[in-house]
Amino acid sequence: MAAQYDLTTKIIPYLDRHLVFPLLSFLSEHEIFPAEELIKAQYELATNTHMVDYIASLYQQIHPGEEFSAEFLKKREDAVATNARLSEETDPVMSVIQNPEVAQNLRQDKLQNFNYLKETFGVTSEQIISLYNMGQFQFSIGAYSAAADYLYHFRILYTPNDLLMSAQWGKLASEILSGDWDKALDELNKLKEVIESGLPLVALSAPATANAPGSAALTQLQARTWLMHWSLFVYFNAEEGRAALLETFLNSTYLNTMQTSCPWLLRYLAAASIISRKGTASASRTVRTSLPTIVKLIQAEQYQYSDPITTFLTDVYVDFDFEQAQKSLKEAETVLDSDFFLWEFKGEFLENARDLSARLNLSPSDGEKWIVNLIRDSDSRSSLAGDAKIDLEQNVISTSKPSAPVYQSIIEKTKGLAFRTQVLGAAMAKRASGEAPAEGEVAEKENVGGSGGKGRRGGGKAPPAAAPES
Repeated sequence: MAAQYDLTTKIIPYLDRHLVFPLLSFLSEHEIFPAEELIKAQYELATNTHMVDYIASLYQQIHPGEEFSAEFLKKREDAVATNARLSEETDPVMSVIQNPEVAQNLRQDKLQNFNYLKETFGVTSEQIISLYNMGQFQFSIGAYSAAADYLYHFRILYTPNDLLMSAQWGKLASEILSGDWDKALDELNKLKEVIESGLPLVALSAPATANAPGSAALTQLQARTWLMHWSLFVYFNAEEGRAALLETFLNSTYLNTMQTSCPWLLRYLAAASIISRKGTASASRTVRTSLPTIVKLIQAEQYQYSDPITTFLTDVYVDFDFEQAQKSLKEAETVLDSDFFLWEFKGEFLENARDLSARLNLSPSDGEKWIVNLIRDSDSRSSLAGDAKIDLEQNVISTSKPSAPVYQSIIEKTKGLAFRTQVLGAAMAKRASGEAPAEGEVAEKENVGGSGGKGRRGGGKAPPAAAPES
């Protein structure tokens, strides 16, 4: 069952290759798939990075006793040479901007900062770009903290937009893989603001989409899809991450994105609502009333996606079938054990889930009170709202709700139709021009990619940072 409900193959197309390594490591440790296949997958991912020591260790596991090829040895030499060259280019500007006196004179205006450094210390635009190149290279060898540092200094000095979006994605990935969740959450929020600002976004897939009809909307949809997948690392590690996930994913814009591009993320939305249930007293109204909204969404999207976690909610909130809920919760345990993002929250999930299901640990009288309170507190638009009667002798719960007006039903069913039509039109236009629509790939973050890292608290071993020595 673990492999049946595994979402790794759904999630990987929306991640940088570095973020994939923790997932593959987790699958290997939990023996969800054959170890040989996972090692080969890690090796294929690593070959396009500069993590030469990590590549060597994987090669030896696949081909024990074999000598390294000449191509591999050249790759190591090239990595050492590249590191030396970029260090020579960046050391002068880093020594200037890391000077405390210079740092005090820097302001919010990037252009003013650059002019100050140029006039006072002779810093050139080429040297600023070298910070980006060095950050990209450090990321590629698995030195994520160093990469974050270089990309930070690059962003505060570089003014054109051509590399800034790439640096933004790279900085977020670096903080995730470094395990600095406060900074990662801050970077995630900054990136979300940029995506929602309405400013032109660098096309994250093929450059040809830049001039295609509806390309702006399509690019924004793609960026949101990537953001939602990357955010899982942050939201399931940051202190108040689960509540933040509910706030983001329940926003109408991101709900449309989920329904259009990635309905499998319903698992994490449902899990976050259950995990956060006991900590909602001081939460926003969106978080406090999230469950009825999510149940309604699960009902609408069950033709596209369902698993034991989402099914458990419909068993309890829609069908009131507590025997089936008990079975679904048992299956959900297996899903939680094998899910990279959720396995550490298994205890909290099960405890809160049992509180939701009256049949699991409530007496009949307490169950009656729970059902009444549940329906009384439900949102008026929820399928749970209405009159309820409980017959304990017959063990029957009956609910009734006035039918919604026809026009209201039409509005609900066609909500977001214009947005989906625009995206579909863009894809059709691209196909008509002779190109197959991009599937799964959304963003080319200027190749700020590589391998390895510890994206998950306790969730798999990080490949060793293989910074070459000059």
